[in-house]
Amino acid sequence: MLVEDRQSGSDIAAVLLAGPTASGKSAAALELAARFGGVIVNADSMQVYEELRILTARPNLDEERLVPHRLYGTVSAAERYSVGRWLKDVAAILSEEWERGRLPILTGGTGLYFKALTEGLADTPEIPSAIRERWEAHAGKLSVSELHEELAACDPVMAERLVPSDRQRIVRALEIVDATGVSLAEWQAETQSAVLPPQRTLQIVVAPDRSELYAKIDRRFDAMIALGALDEVRAVAALDLPMDLPAMRAHGVPDLLAALKGEVAREEAIEKAKTMSRRYAKRQLTWARRFMADWHWVENSADAVTFASARLADRMSG
Repeated sequence: MLVEDRQSGSDIAAVLLAGPTASGKSAAALELAARFGGVIVNADSMQVYEELRILTARPNLDEERLVPHRLYGTVSAAERYSVGRWLKDVAAILSEEWERGRLPILTGGTGLYFKALTEGLADTPEIPSAIRERWEAHAGKLSVSELHEELAACDPVMAERLVPSDRQRIVRALEIVDATGVSLAEWQAETQSAVLPPQRTLQIVVAPDRSELYAKIDRRFDAMIALGALDEVRAVAALDLPMDLPAMRAHGVPDLLAALKGEVAREEAIEKAKTMSRRYAKRQLTWARRFMADWHWVENSADAVTFASARLADRMSG
C-alpha cells in the first residue's frame, strides 16, 4: 500500500476508508474516531443531502453525538453537489480539524472523491475497461439518436453541448457519467490539484465476500423501509424537484417514488431498488479494483479497525 511500513501513526494525517455500500466502513470509522479522538468526514456523494438520511444510510443521531461528523446532510436536495465542490469543502475541513488536533477519518462509497483528494481532479477521467466495453457493446445496438436520448436522460448538460450525430463523443460522455456519476462538463470545469498527498494517509478498502455483501444490502434496505424510507421519499417528492438532480437519482428514490405514484406495486419497487443497489455495489468494487489496487484490503469492519489501530497506536502516546 502507499503508506510505507516504516511510517509511524503520528505521520498519518488522515485515514481513508472506502468500500461498497453496506460493507461496514461506517462502523469502522465510528470505532476508530472514538478510539483515536477523530472526526468522521463524509466521502459519499449522496450522504451530503439533507433530506435523505434513511435511504443514503447516513449516521443516525446517536452516532453523530458519539463523535464529530462533517459534511453529512449539509446540502439541499435542490442543489447539484459536485466532486469539485467536495474537494473545496474537504480542504477547508481538513485544515480546521488538523488545527484542532483531531484525526480526520474520511469514509464513503464514492471512489472518485478519494481519487480526486489524493491525485487531483483531471479534466477527463480514466474509465475502467469493463465500463468502456459495456458501452461499446451497448452503443453497437442503438442508433446515434437513441444514444443521444440516453445521454439527455442522465446528463442533459452534455447532451445539449454535443452534436446529436457525434456518436463517439456521446458514448464518451455516457461512459464518464456511468463510471463516475459526474458529468463530463463538471470534470472539464473543475480541474483541481490534489488536496492530500497519498503518502500521508492510511488507505483501507472494506470489501466483504460478494454473496455476504449482497445479503447485507437486502437486509439493510428492508431496515430502511421499516425506518420510514417511503415517508422520506414522499417528503422529497413534495418538493417537486427536477428528476435529473443527483438527489432524485439516489438509490431507492426513483423506485419508491414510482410505488407512491401507483405505477408499480410496493414490493416490486423494493425488489428493484435492492437489485439496483447490488449492481451499484458491483460497480463500486470494479472501480476500487481499478483505482485502489494498492490500498490495504480487508473483508470486514473489525479487520479494518484492527489494521488501522495497529498503525495509529503511537498517536495515543505521541
